[in-house]
Amino acid sequence: MSRPDYAEISVEHLTKQYAKVRAVDDLSFTVRSGRVTGFLGPNGAGKTTALRMILGLVTPTAGTATIGGVRYVDLTDPIRHVGAVLEASSAHRGRSARNHLRVICRAAGLPDQRADEVLHMVGLNTVGTRKFKGYSLGMKQRLGIAAAMLGDPRVLILDEPTNGLDPEGIRWMRDLLKALAAEGRTVLVSSHLLGEMQLLADDVVIIAAGRLIRQGPVDEVLGATAGAARVRVRAPEADRLATALRDAHLEVAVSPDGSLQVTGAEPARVGHLAFAAGIELHELTGESADLERAFLELTAGKAGAR
Repeated sequence: MSRPDYAEISVEHLTKQYAKVRAVDDLSFTVRSGRVTGFLGPNGAGKTTALRMILGLVTPTAGTATIGGVRYVDLTDPIRHVGAVLEASSAHRGRSARNHLRVICRAAGLPDQRADEVLHMVGLNTVGTRKFKGYSLGMKQRLGIAAAMLGDPRVLILDEPTNGLDPEGIRWMRDLLKALAAEGRTVLVSSHLLGEMQLLADDVVIIAAGRLIRQGPVDEVLGATAGAARVRVRAPEADRLATALRDAHLEVAVSPDGSLQVTGAEPARVGHLAFAAGIELHELTGESADLERAFLELTAGKAGAR
């Protein structure tokens, strides 16, 4: 099989039943090439089970998961098609990172120098001869990425790749994954760091209790929820201001502290409407779109597998 230039991930009606627990429930979504897709959900939502089914590590009860139209188990030389990290890299404690990668290279029929190339890619080239037992969790995460990239795959699947990384390491990971997607690769990343996902992801797939809740470009998901950009405004005549804003077809909510949360307008428009109505303002603050707020709204009351 020739390696496809574009290798989308397609999940169709994927289901996994464990005794009385349905970990994944009729789940369907698509991960596009050339983009970073964030795979989000509360603990117990079924994210790891879904990733394992995509990678052929768990047999679905129903449904299919394909990469470039082919099941992972049917790929020829899968290391050249798909790179995956489902947990921090493990290796023989007494073996160096370079030797660990060279063992994988030889098993996969790749040249030894590829180990040095990926060590440089992940910033471990200066510590490649250090024994694995001396590696921090963050270094192990980088080594896992290096191993995943050995075959120069078109598809990258990562489960919590920033676990154990310091802020500099998280930014490095973000830049790397964006660069890989810019090359036309398909990048699927699960994470609990929603602020980081807002910076990293082009698209998101949000699940809860094993079911799809929302998918699409980040901006569209934010725009369709309370996570959208909004304005916080405070005025002595809050009731009159709320009426004026609603008359202008803006969505207004009253916070417990008496301030108004206005969705659907920039601060300048809210200020102009208040001025036109002759209403004094004590606060006018724009709040940026927030993936965390949107996520919590979408998954409220739906956490955990059924």
